[in-house]
Amino acid sequence: MSKNTQQMRKVPVIGGISESDETADCVKKILREHRSLAEAGKSPLSDETAPFVEEMSREDCVDLLRGFAEMYPWKVISRNWFRNNSNVSESTWNRYYGSFEEFKRQAKLKLSRQVHQLERQIAKHASVDHYRAVARERELYAGKYEKDHSGRFQTILVGADFHDKECDPFALRVWMEAVRRAQPDKIVFGGDIFDLPEFGCYAVDPREWDVAGRIKYAHEKILGPSRVLAPEAEITLIEGNHENRLMRHLADGTQAMRVVLSDLHGMTVGKLFKLDELEINYYAKSDLSAWTKKDNSSELKRNFKVYYDCFLVHHFREGMKKNLPGCHGHQHKHIVWPFESPTFGAYEWHQLGCMHYRDAVYTDGERWAEGFALVHVDTHRKNVNFEYVQITDQAVLGGTRYTRAEDEER
Repeated sequence: MSKNTQQMRKVPVIGGISESDETADCVKKILREHRSLAEAGKSPLSDETAPFVEEMSREDCVDLLRGFAEMYPWKVISRNWFRNNSNVSESTWNRYYGSFEEFKRQAKLKLSRQVHQLERQIAKHASVDHYRAVARERELYAGKYEKDHSGRFQTILVGADFHDKECDPFALRVWMEAVRRAQPDKIVFGGDIFDLPEFGCYAVDPREWDVAGRIKYAHEKILGPSRVLAPEAEITLIEGNHENRLMRHLADGTQAMRVVLSDLHGMTVGKLFKLDELEINYYAKSDLSAWTKKDNSSELKRNFKVYYDCFLVHHFREGMKKNLPGCHGHQHKHIVWPFESPTFGAYEWHQLGCMHYRDAVYTDGERWAEGFALVHVDTHRKNVNFEYVQITDQAVLGGTRYTRAEDEER
């Protein structure tokens, strides 16, 4: 005797449907016949001979399906199994329900579409709870290390798109000269200080991963020296799309992130960017739990910072819509737009050049422009003047010319 036959002989009399039930006689008959065949170790009639039972109503079809479900509580009843064992043609029930999935829903053997949709929504929110935990930690650093510099005129040094090891060493040298000579009241990194292609959309050979090395480069070559050269400056990092991607991988604990954790122990948002050690503010208003790439892009557009009620730094061009003097990065090309406002008069919005090498992979970096801006703010009259520093093989900063050295060529 086969194992299947033994299981079939353990079934209830007729699946929990008794003689006193209001179930149609045709349903009771089918269930009794199935039980008799099962006890005799015989197979039900094939679906080729299964008749169309015209007298079966919607309710009768449901009772039949539920009867088989009660008879075999351990089994997931499929369309094929039901067709082969019920000796009823598919046309008997699909004239009422169309698909077998809907048939099972009507028999209460499967969640309704509405309940299933609700469960999917709950699951979707549960799947991103770990992102929210990281997001709460980010929020602690918004304005944590603000410094109140008095005086009518304030200087802000703004740069974007350094991209860690992809940073042009000549551009970085000129940046450090600007920090040292200008001693700005505020230093703002407008996003994408990291590159980390290991976390990007491009295929990177895991054998060539240098996640920790790239993060340490940003610590030791960009953030750290900026703090040393301007110890009294307020430094702020505005989250760009590359930092946002890094945050999501930190929350997910991906394979590439585990490489970082093995080299930089006890990793948190603060330690990852050395926010406490270097006294850096981190502005990130985006919701890490955004579902899709499009949603995440929309969320990233919320990352910006306004200074003195008259100057805005954003990572994306959408900041221009805030109708304030300001600048953004991301595009790696320097463009200036003129505007006029009753509040600010004639003012400018700058799209900053990058600090990334123009010799780049996966893109036409030759079209990029390198540079950063020294911004001078009259906090009384709300005037903003830009001193843009363009970088090619030379750069002019405060009347001093700098030229690229041989070891700064790529």
